[in-house]
Amino acid sequence: MQDDYYQPKKSWWDKNWKWFVPTGCLSIIAIIVLFVSVIILGVSSMMKNSDAYKEAMNAAQHNKQVTEKLGTTLEKDGMISGSMNVSDNTGNCNIEIPIKGSKGTGILFVVAHKKVKWKFDELSVYINATDEEIDLLKK
Repeated sequence: MQDDYYQPKKSWWDKNWKWFVPTGCLSIIAIIVLFVSVIILGVSSMMKNSDAYKEAMNAAQHNKQVTEKLGTTLEKDGMISGSMNVSDNTGNCNIEIPIKGSKGTGILFVVAHKKVKWKFDELSVYINATDEEIDLLKK
């Protein structure tokens, strides 16, 4: 009987590890997911605020063929993909912008380089429904 009385007390870790370990792991995973999400949103926001993006969207929104196929109110439809590198007055851009309008969806392809102002090497819209590509650089 005396042996039962003198059993050592369990430490905090011995009592709580079953809930602490999963909670700690889930917390670390949540922090990593949050960090990656913030980076992706920041990069996407940077691309969306660039002059190349704005000029490309403006060209698509004011192109008669594109508005006939996709509708007059074009907007971004998903995540921008590609790369953009800008340093002061120089840079380059190779991005794909998913777009949608009231009549359909497409992809705006933008390849450009910057020497003070952006010059587009490729600017076209791929129409998903018809597999048609509209070159926005043709006059």
